[in-house]
Amino acid sequence: MGSDDVNKLELLSTIGFNGDVNGGLIIHPDREHMVYPLGCTVIVRNLNTNTQEFLTGHTNNVSCLTVSKSGKYLASGQVTHMGFKADIIVWDYKARSLLYRLTLHKVKVEALAFSPNELYLVSLGGQDDGSVVAWNLKTAQAVCGSPAAVQSAGTTFTVKYANNSDDVFITAGDGTLRVWELDLQNRKIRPTECNMGQLKRIVKCVEVDDQDNFFYCGTTSGDILKINMKTKLVANFGPTKGKFSQGIADIRILKNGDLLIGAGDGTVALVKGTSAKYSLVKPPRKVSGSVTSVALRGEGHQFFVGTKMSQIFRFNFTDFKEELIMSAHYQPVLDIAFPSGCSALYATCSGNDIRVWHTQTSRERLRITVPNMICHAIEFMEDGHSLITAWNDGKIRAFLPESGKLLYIINNAHNSGVTAIATTSDCQRIISGGGEGQVRVWDISTNPLTQKLKEAMKEHKSTVTCIKVMSDNKQCVTASSDGTCIIWDLLKFTRFQMVLANTLFQCVCYHPTNHQIITSGTDRKVAYWDTFDGSQIREVDGSMSGSINGMDISPDGKQLITGGDDKLVKIWDYNCGTETDIGEGHSGNITRVKMCPNLQFAVSVSTDGAILLWKYPCRE
Repeated sequence: MGSDDVNKLELLSTIGFNGDVNGGLIIHPDREHMVYPLGCTVIVRNLNTNTQEFLTGHTNNVSCLTVSKSGKYLASGQVTHMGFKADIIVWDYKARSLLYRLTLHKVKVEALAFSPNELYLVSLGGQDDGSVVAWNLKTAQAVCGSPAAVQSAGTTFTVKYANNSDDVFITAGDGTLRVWELDLQNRKIRPTECNMGQLKRIVKCVEVDDQDNFFYCGTTSGDILKINMKTKLVANFGPTKGKFSQGIADIRILKNGDLLIGAGDGTVALVKGTSAKYSLVKPPRKVSGSVTSVALRGEGHQFFVGTKMSQIFRFNFTDFKEELIMSAHYQPVLDIAFPSGCSALYATCSGNDIRVWHTQTSRERLRITVPNMICHAIEFMEDGHSLITAWNDGKIRAFLPESGKLLYIINNAHNSGVTAIATTSDCQRIISGGGEGQVRVWDISTNPLTQKLKEAMKEHKSTVTCIKVMSDNKQCVTASSDGTCIIWDLLKFTRFQMVLANTLFQCVCYHPTNHQIITSGTDRKVAYWDTFDGSQIREVDGSMSGSINGMDISPDGKQLITGGDDKLVKIWDYNCGTETDIGEGHSGNITRVKMCPNLQFAVSVSTDGAILLWKYPCRE
């Protein structure tokens, strides 16, 4: 089948927010939409209806984002690999389409700013590039460029335009603070260093007042600099006592001159910015995770705060209280599980937490946290009464799916961490795999509640990556990174069959008829094997680049879904061995993919913490 015959999977919704991008959360001037990055996608989310639109065009993670004064343009910059140039994309906001692609900076675009009348865009390269460039938005050509700072200074982190002049902008960073003037006739930009005297500061964010008289800088040492725009001198700095811990990540100026501060320790504060001394207007609030973005919603009573832990909070000015409106995983997501026969909910695990999501609304329903641990795999018991989880401390923990309450712990299940887990359909057994390669079978009794080791099977030489149980519970198959997949007899606890390949196996599935298993791994091949004699029936190229890490098969056995390091979700015709649908949207390596039981959706998860929900294609 040619690539022209492959259909495009429709992306329905995403759960995720890249909180590492400083100033990456933006409220559009129309006050109805929130714009933020997720991997290589820019998401435009309607605050009233909670619907999402996706701007795709970047080839790697979005590193900065800005919107023009009227909201006509959006601009986003990305990172790329060493030795390559990083793109800036200017989007037509109304059409939600790519307007220009600007390529000049090496490796990373650090920051972007539009001029007030939307004539120019100024871009700042990262530490491998170190240049500042002004672009003409009518012609999409670079007008002029210059090194962003003197050689003795460190990285320049931010750029900000004046509010009333298309010819004046500010850059700031590690030991550098400059006001630039654009000389269009001579195609030059001329910097003036700000005189900071003895002060040595690393500036992470800049905000200019409405009249362009002063601008404020937030520093990593937790104080605020106020600079006179005309004289380029420090007007004042503070607070001298009670600095903001872990630095100031974002500043916003309100109409009355007060400053809204977001700090690295999660503090959100409102301070008086007019006097020589800075004083708190209201008691500060603390949110979970470092604040990286503060976004005002018009002149109204609301503002939004984004944090490094991929959470977005909404604040009211009147009572200055936060409300969590969006949360997502901020570490790689390692597994997905649907309850048996239920498509309305699914669970994911990432780092130290497990979350249960509502499929239709993408809202988080439950969060279970085990501090300082990593959850490798999850599985619902067939009866839906417990959620079985595998952890790197060698324990198997079972939780109640409704409340998240701990039901029981199997201690010392594996001595190198539990890496894979499966359950039998009669809810009487758990099969676990460990980092040391052992496969263990546990008898589970509900009345009384007991867990007992039935058998340990020791043949794998390396980490067990995936376990699947045959529908009649008489056999199971385990995949391992030692290059073997073993089919075990669960009545005699012996090896029934083994398949070998020159690969690190990442995933395995039983065909619903139980006559075949399907494997994949780092060799990028999808292989079909006969379960009776272990012979290979077919092998197809599953990916052009990188390992295949996740796989699932439809209940009728007609379709297969895969995902891996090529960041593509692929649906295959099982009998023909051909791709029928491809989904593009992930920017991190895909770790797992699952079809929901009623085949309306497919869910994929990746190393950047994103969860993507796809419309499953209907086949007549």
